[in-house]
Amino acid sequence: MRLSPLVATLLALAAAPAGAQTLDRLRETGEIRLGYRLDALPLSYADQAGLPSGYTVEVCKAVAEALKARLELDALAPKFVPVTPEDQLEAVSGGKVDLLCGATTVTLARRETVDFSIPTYVDGAAALLPKDEISSGMVSLAGKRVGVHAGTTTEAALRKSLEAEQVDAEVVTFDDHKAGRDALAAGEIDAYFGDQSILIGLIVTSADRGALVLSNEMLTVEKQALALPRGDDAFRLEVDRALSALYISGRMQEMLLAALPGLEPGLALRALFLLAPDLE
Repeated sequence: MRLSPLVATLLALAAAPAGAQTLDRLRETGEIRLGYRLDALPLSYADQAGLPSGYTVEVCKAVAEALKARLELDALAPKFVPVTPEDQLEAVSGGKVDLLCGATTVTLARRETVDFSIPTYVDGAAALLPKDEISSGMVSLAGKRVGVHAGTTTEAALRKSLEAEQVDAEVVTFDDHKAGRDALAAGEIDAYFGDQSILIGLIVTSADRGALVLSNEMLTVEKQALALPRGDDAFRLEVDRALSALYISGRMQEMLLAALPGLEPGLALRALFLLAPDLE
């Protein structure tokens, strides 16, 4: 039985190995599209000049350098595309960005639509509180108003924790971390929840750095990684190869400490730097 040219072409495409599409496009265009957050300081944000900044942004720049060398390209220009917590995964799955350089937690639900690199950071959800506020866990939030960035894994974890502890607290959502911090400083809410790294950034950039403190308790411990198109195995392999080289050379830790000066890595971060690199 002879197949029509159209059917034969479709079958050939279906049988072709998935995963070369992004690398082919990088070769053709000499450009890599990097998604970044505007408000996830110090991991991924726009600085005062409006330029992409932060630890994960620097990691992506280094990955782009490695890809350029690995693919033997004359040029591979990073094109930064701003994303939000609400549209960041759709930007990846919809082909708007090649690599997501945000503060992105790896979850099974998210892996239904995108793939992830090896881990780049370990974070966890905590609370930002007014100075001298004593936290005794979730029960201390009963009858209070607590803030969180809408559409994040922290919001989901906060709501589940309140429900599990049977704590009746009003959850107030914000579209911007700075807005949540300012509401806390103004007394409009009693606590603001977010990734610990982001909360540290909010304290550092606050008009009164001594007015806010981090809670000792953490809701979660979360692995973060670079999101990339699902099923693009060749691209993911090259990204993981680049990240592994950054870990092994020590450059990964240098970028982290530059983004969070004075950081004393906890047990989870120390373990990450030992376990994350894949060997050749």
